[in-house]
Amino acid sequence: QVQLVESGGGLVQAGGSLRLSCAASGRIFAIASMAWYRQAPEKGRELVAHITSTGVTTYLESVKERFTILRGNTKNTVYLQMNSLKPEDTAVYFCSAGGVYDGRSVNNYWGQGTQVTVSS
Repeated sequence: QVQLVESGGGLVQAGGSLRLSCAASGRIFAIASMAWYRQAPEKGRELVAHITSTGVTTYLESVKERFTILRGNTKNTVYLQMNSLKPEDTAVYFCSAGGVYDGRSVNNYWGQGTQVTVSS
């Protein structure tokens, strides 16, 4: 069973920074892509940043130039560096891993989420 564990959320003042981490563990042969989503209260889940196994990245328009998604050296980890945070960035942030090959099948997985709160 593959698990994703996030860390790094918390409370920060507007203009501050946070770094989220996500580590995938279990029987993993390859991961095609990893991403960060977020969900604010009473809103739908939205894609914040995405990175492929070859390092191609895409971002939500509102976080461009402020957030950076990075994959770790092990390729089973992903980070989200968040700078110049705004109150509207407040949400639960979820890590996802897409196209995870475990030797038998390919599946997608989600982490449990980590709360990010930005105070004004």
